[in-house]
Amino acid sequence: MSYAELHCHSNFSFQEGASFIHELLPRAVELGYPALALTDHDNLCGAMEFARTARSLGVQPIIGAEVTMKGGDHLTLLAETREGYSNLCRLISISRVTGGRREPEVDPQFLPTHAQGLILLTGCAKGEVPSLAQQGRLDKALEAARSYIHWFGAGNVYLELQQNLVRGDTQRNRRLVELARRLGAGVVATNNVHYHLRGRHQLHDCLVAIKHLKGLEESHRERRANSEFYLKPPREMSGLFHWCPEALASTLHIAERCSVFDLTRDLDYRFPDSPVPEGFTQESYLRHLCEQAAVRRYGSLTERVQARLGEEFRLIRRHNLAGFFLIYHDIIRIAREVMISLGLSDRETPLEAKSPGRGRGSSVSMLVGYLIGLSHIDPLEFNLSLERFLHDGEMASVPDIDLDFPRNIREELIRRVHQKYGWERAALTGMFSTYKLRGAVRDLGKALGLPLDQVDRLAKRAGYNRASNLAQEMTSHSEPHGKRDAPGWRDLVRLAAELDGFPKYLAQHPGGMVIGSTHLTGLVPVQPSAIADRYVMQWDKDSIDDAGFVKIDFLALGTLSQMQDTLELIEKRTGHHPDLSHIDFEDEAVYNMLHR
Repeated sequence: MSYAELHCHSNFSFQEGASFIHELLPRAVELGYPALALTDHDNLCGAMEFARTARSLGVQPIIGAEVTMKGGDHLTLLAETREGYSNLCRLISISRVTGGRREPEVDPQFLPTHAQGLILLTGCAKGEVPSLAQQGRLDKALEAARSYIHWFGAGNVYLELQQNLVRGDTQRNRRLVELARRLGAGVVATNNVHYHLRGRHQLHDCLVAIKHLKGLEESHRERRANSEFYLKPPREMSGLFHWCPEALASTLHIAERCSVFDLTRDLDYRFPDSPVPEGFTQESYLRHLCEQAAVRRYGSLTERVQARLGEEFRLIRRHNLAGFFLIYHDIIRIAREVMISLGLSDRETPLEAKSPGRGRGSSVSMLVGYLIGLSHIDPLEFNLSLERFLHDGEMASVPDIDLDFPRNIREELIRRVHQKYGWERAALTGMFSTYKLRGAVRDLGKALGLPLDQVDRLAKRAGYNRASNLAQEMTSHSEPHGKRDAPGWRDLVRLAAELDGFPKYLAQHPGGMVIGSTHLTGLVPVQPSAIADRYVMQWDKDSIDDAGFVKIDFLALGTLSQMQDTLELIEKRTGHHPDLSHIDFEDEAVYNMLHR
């Protein structure tokens, strides 16, 4: 009988999963899997990468998560529909905001209102129903299962059977089958996969030890009992569950139900329109702002200015970008409010005359950008061409505009953007800190019980090269050279190569923020950042590009902080604040100074 794995962890189950997505999926193809679910712990960090890679390999991706409930119980949730996926995103967001960034948990009170479109599996041995069944508390297990059925519907709840050849598995499974019959619910087999090949179990053990800040010798209770938690061939799963064929058949039935939703196609993200005064459209208001600023900049709307604005607005109209530029203008306007609150500007000074940020790259070719404060370079003076930034051809995505700010302005700007749009609609892009050589040596060395002073010396010397280079690193230095093939050290070399590039935790991108027309929490989970008053989404820049999200980059640039201080000193001394957009670019004294 064929089989689809519905409970599988990648290395985005941080310090738990011991395989990359690009290792799990080719193995699934090799084993003939028609479908595979990704159910990482309390996150969807790898969901988009998983969905795109699976589609490219001809495997049906199923998006899910193993969520932690209040009290520590686990539930496996799978998205059957687009609505179910949104509910899963919201539940994970809730778990991070109410439970804690590091210890997320979902209060059961949120399940009934977020159950639509989700299929619930009762989880591993740490699930409430399986745990109660294993303890022999069948009445309590029935009560808990009935609650899930009441909230999710009888056809959407399956009692999850796992046979990992661990003591208690067989008895627990038989009790769960009996409970399912009494409830009229389905049963489903899963293997709680944490690595693609059996041989990766040693790295998994080390990761669990690292997670609990212990060595292997001290972490027997936290680690799994054996090496059976790998992606098994369907024939092996059939052998383990020959006594319950309906549990195997359910995997294919659930996979078929989940085939309706395609994460790579069905998100429908929309960049928000900006509110405009009554009587204006998005385009007419943007033009109004530009014409007002042009009079201040050039003294009047000259023929050259009108011709350039006419061409730019033709392209803006063609690509429907008026709202896009207005949102950027709003970001600059918020940044100006920050400047004013910091005493760096006043309300009488026009925004474009003392812009809080600086655009970089091809975006400075836009006269519209110059007039609404996105750039301090006059594109007419330097005859800048629009073609690289905005053109007549088809555009796969909106143009990319990078804005640099002094550090003090950017820090407050992020907080105020969150305040204005709400953390559910405006979130920073995520990024993943990954294992390189130094971190791998330190963490694995401690887990393996190697002498910490020797591990520390090796880590300091190793630097930040790839962890897969450890053997070469040890060969090139005299002290550890003889230990490369010694017990423990040999394991360090092998495991470091396997750990190379593994994600360690979710961090925040240096400056990318996504703003949505609706709640982003219906598209991707959002959680508090390590920095107070900031919120970060669980996807990195590659995943949000694949999702079609618009990322607004506002970055901190130390040079601008220095320039800001310099201009303030000049103003205090002379009473005049130089306008850097109107400095003399032909001043020979400047170039002579640079030469000196």
